[in-house]
Amino acid sequence: MTRDTHHVVPNPDGGWDVKKGGSERASKHFERKEDAMEYGREVSRNQGSEFIPHRKDGTIQNPDSHGGDPNPPKDKN
Repeated sequence: MTRDTHHVVPNPDGGWDVKKGGSERASKHFERKEDAMEYGREVSRNQGSEFIPHRKDGTIQNPDSHGGDPNPPKDKN
């Protein structure tokens, strides 16, 4: 089962992009990571997808599930 994802990733030309998983193009670009995080989290909530922010080096930083998590925490029903 594939899951829908939304990512906040650094843009090579500066700033931050919000991208749907598997997409080459950004759905929206921001100068500040905080703004990209806010927008990306809201889109992820609305679409029930996994929200996956990245650090400048590309590593994943605190992913968050807004539905469709194939491995939800055992303490959450």
